[in-house]
Amino acid sequence: MNLFGTILAGATLAIAPAALAQTAPQTTPADPAQTAPAPAAPQAAGPVSEAEVGQFATAALEIDKIRKDTATPEADKGTKMAAAATAAGLTPERFNAIGQAMQTDTALNKRIQAAASAKLAASGGAPAAKQP
Repeated sequence: MNLFGTILAGATLAIAPAALAQTAPQTTPADPAQTAPAPAAPQAAGPVSEAEVGQFATAALEIDKIRKDTATPEADKGTKMAAAATAAGLTPERFNAIGQAMQTDTALNKRIQAAASAKLAASGGAPAAKQP
């Protein structure tokens, strides 16, 4: 896996606890017989639009910065990562679903890597990687 794949995969795994924490029930019902239905499973990746590819790349690059930021306490990083996904236009759950899908879908992986590479090049980061 190349550099972008590593960054994107790491970002996906890093945001998972934050996304799960946001969907966890905050209270326990007094009567176990009146339990609420289980929370819905994260959205299936399904088809990923070009807009979502760009949003995912934007969020993943920002999440990677947060993950590497030594000035931010570890306890605050999950919240910031979830906020980065939301700011990019994705729910944390959708971000994670796309991240999981890209691990097994090579075409999606290449699309996301190309988008991330282009965003880095546009922002003055590493030059865009040439695709084979």
